[in-house]
Parts: sequence; C-alpha cells; structure tokens
Amino acid sequence: MSVEDVTPVTDAPVGRGAGDSTREPLIVLSGVQKHFGDLHVLRDIELTVHKGEVVVVLGPSGSGKSTLCRAINRLEPIDEGEITLDGVSLPLEGKALARLRADVGMVFQSFNLFAHKTILENITLGPIKVKKTKPAEAKERAMALLERVGVANQANKLPAQLSGGQQQRVAIARALAMQPKAILFDEPTSALDPEMVNEVLDVMISLAKEGMTMIVVTHEMGFARKAADRVIFMSDGQIVEEAGPEEFFTNPRSDRAKDFLGKILTH
Repeated sequence: MSVEDVTPVTDAPVGRGAGDSTREPLIVLSGVQKHFGDLHVLRDIELTVHKGEVVVVLGPSGSGKSTLCRAINRLEPIDEGEITLDGVSLPLEGKALARLRADVGMVFQSFNLFAHKTILENITLGPIKVKKTKPAEAKERAMALLERVGVANQANKLPAQLSGGQQQRVAIARALAMQPKAILFDEPTSALDPEMVNEVLDVMISLAKEGMTMIVVTHEMGFARKAADRVIFMSDGQIVEEAGPEEFFTNPRSDRAKDFLGKILTH
C-alpha cells in the first residue's frame, strides 16, 4: 500500500492565502456561544473552513482557541449557534457522534495514546471498532501510516518507550487511520522538548501540502507563516482578525494582534 492510498493528495500549495472561496465549505460555525459559568469563552463565532484549507488559530492564553477546537468535534458542547460538517449539523450523542469523530480527527498536546496498547494497536483500534475495518487491512494501513510519519520501527512498542516527538507522530498517524475529512490540532507541540518540535511540524507541513483540511491551534509562528492558508487571531473569546499569513504577520490590523505579535516576535 502506498502513501497515496492512505492520505488525500492534491496540488494545493502551502500558504495559499486568506481563504479560498473557490473551495467547498467543510466546517462552518455560525453564531457559536460557549460559557464556563460566568466566563464567556466563545463569543459570536462565525467561521468557515474550506476543503483542503489550513487554518491556524493564534492568540494569547485564555483567548478561547482550544475551546473552539474542542467544540468542533463536540468534546465541548456549545450553548448557542450551530456547527456543521459537510453541510450536516453536528450530532449531540450516540453513534452519529462517534461517526463525526471519525470524520474529524483530533491531535492533542498530550498525545492521549492508550498506555497499555502497542503503537500498532493504538492505530488499528479505531478503524476496527468504529469503521469495522478487517484487522488485516487495518494493520496494513497502520503500518503504511507509521512509515509515513517515520516510526514504523516502533510499531510493537508501548507509548512510554517512545520520545514525545515520536508519540505525537503516532497520534497523527492514528488520526489519519480513520481517513478523516479534517484534522484538528490543539497545540500539538506545546508539550514537546524543543528538539522534538520540528519532527512533528515537518509531518504537519507535509499533510498541508497534500491537501488535508486542518485547523491548528499553535504558538509556532514559523509553521503559521509556512503552512497556513489563513490565520485566525482570537482574543477574549472572539475572532478579532483573520488574514493570509503574510498579511497578518507584516500588517496586523487590530491593536490586540499588534500587541500579541510584538511580544511573541521580539523573543
């Protein structure tokens, strides 16, 4: 099985610019509100992510970035508004929700691998249990994906035997094994030692080049400049600004974005 069999490939260039309206909408958030008690963490969110688009979400801590990411696959329920995937409103529970989570992969900052299962078992579990893939086929696909992310020689080890960078690459392979329509990345490099960050970002950049729809919450400005089609800047639960990466980094419009970039880019 070749890599082309397990990951979508298009000719979409990396860093195309601010939102390509010629592509079909895939994920649409309309009037989304979310509270944690008295804290209004998502305020009037309006966002459309197109098929094959890479959207990077930036902003200070506590701005609502991770909550936005988690709301898209119902890890956080919303209070008001609507989120649709491929034109279908997100289900609330049950088998339909399981199918949604198969269609929208998630990569967490803390890997979230099953500690007592091998790397290979971690990747084949979802396809076998949720998608009813035959075990032999699931294993073949899993090994192709592990080869894809550079850890095929670790297939029979437990997660604790791998470095953080290797575990995160396994987590990406696990998301890809479900053949998702999109992948959400919630600060995927923030728990890694600095020398391991690039090995994970390299995998993500290659996915972007191949046309995977991605929403990436990150503090990695280099990745945002290189791989994003569009940058979303959040502050206080709101989308304050959105633009192509070059425009955002060289000419931010809002004072909050200017202040954020001033602090980030001078260190």
